[in-house]
Amino acid sequence: MKNKTRIGIYSGSFDPIHIGHITFALQAINEAGLAKVYFLPERMPRDKHVHEHFGHRVAMVKRAIKPHPKLAILELDDRTFSVKRTLPKLNKMFNDSELVFLFGSDKIPGIANWPDVDRLLKSSDIIIGLREGTGVNQILGQTKDWPKTPVIIGSYWPAVVSTKIRQSLQNGEVANGLLKSVSSYIKQNWLYISLR
Repeated sequence: MKNKTRIGIYSGSFDPIHIGHITFALQAINEAGLAKVYFLPERMPRDKHVHEHFGHRVAMVKRAIKPHPKLAILELDDRTFSVKRTLPKLNKMFNDSELVFLFGSDKIPGIANWPDVDRLLKSSDIIIGLREGTGVNQILGQTKDWPKTPVIIGSYWPAVVSTKIRQSLQNGEVANGLLKSVSSYIKQNWLYISLR
């Protein structure tokens, strides 16, 4: 039987998307043999009460991935990624492919609390990108009871996080890790500006 094409799914708020997101997706393609990685922005990001409008976040993702043919975007109606609702939709869309899910290491402690998470962990490979302050041994400890050992990737940009970028923009400072195409969109649309 022919090996299935491996497709990466990278869900998150991407508020805003930055160089760490892009390089992690490209690293995952190379290290895990993925044909493509699809960014899946969440309409109502989990555990985040304040976020930029979904339309703006989608537009920024589209600009960020434009130079990379193996990166794409999915826009689903689901408010947030869930195993019960979103996974069946993805399996139907990519029924001839093997789905592989990408997560930053900061998301791993919370995954255990997701409803039906065992279904996701048993059916799919997981790739984890290390963020600043998280080590391989810590992740292996957090995932020791998972049915499959995740692939762990050391990020090229572990210290770049959306929270710091938003804070820098609100303070009128240089935002490290912000892509030029995304920065241009942010300026054109007056995003992340605090009135001082």
